[in-house]
Amino acid sequence: MKARKMKIIGILHLLAALYLTEACGLKQVAETVSYPQWPELPAIVSGAEGQFISHELGSRRNYSMLYDAGTMSASWVAYPLCEADMSSGREESWAYDPKIPQDSQTDVRQGYGVEVSTEGYSRNFYARGHQIPNADRNAVEGMMAQTYYSTNMTPQIQNGFNGGIWSKLEAAVREMVPPGDTLYVVTGACYRTRGGNEEIISITNRNDGRSLPVPNYYYKALLKLSKAGDRACCIGFWLPHKAYKKVKYNDFTLPVDSLELLTGVDFFHNLPDSIEGIAESNASLDAFISFEL
Repeated sequence: MKARKMKIIGILHLLAALYLTEACGLKQVAETVSYPQWPELPAIVSGAEGQFISHELGSRRNYSMLYDAGTMSASWVAYPLCEADMSSGREESWAYDPKIPQDSQTDVRQGYGVEVSTEGYSRNFYARGHQIPNADRNAVEGMMAQTYYSTNMTPQIQNGFNGGIWSKLEAAVREMVPPGDTLYVVTGACYRTRGGNEEIISITNRNDGRSLPVPNYYYKALLKLSKAGDRACCIGFWLPHKAYKKVKYNDFTLPVDSLELLTGVDFFHNLPDSIEGIAESNASLDAFISFEL
């Protein structure tokens, strides 16, 4: 697995030499758009196929996303995560997102109702996979309820992914939250790598008959920022979307700058340039976990 990871990172650096105009299904242009200067937010480019929205509970920000009505899913979801956000329990409240027209969303109030054949599992299906997990917001009922909006969901293989390696990664991310401080998280679904031509399969949602593309990859980008704001450390995770067995999430780490080459997303765009390059070049999960604020 280590050899595979090094091979992937090597391929990423070859991609950097290409002139590419699409990333994860989104068209990209050079001009950035003005939006909140929160540390977790990627850059948003004008002309990108997507709508930037953020959800709050009162004055407290919950999460932000770039929503693509073409795929009826968020290209990425970004949010701060601290100890006060997390507790225990699960209160399901599947719903449409009130900030997006319903005709631009798919109905997730019931499961997709689509089975999938995967190696190693006698039966499998597509789950409603959260991009910001409900467990990252289960300390506050109103904030947790917002994680059940349809805009936060993508079709995710249940056995071996959503209920396996991806769930373990989500739990590990919660363990990485600095005591008394904040971890910044970006989670995304990717249909094609930057400049790639991967086949995209689609499923039909039994609830409304809509055709939904299934992401080929999922990723996370994590940021720790020092209290003084003068140092930072990042780490990324990149997982092809399939059913896994006996594979660990930490076999899929990579530097955030390599993740940017795959996705075309400029992560943590609001960091000062003086620290962004160093932070995003880190390839060690251990160094990220032990980074002192």
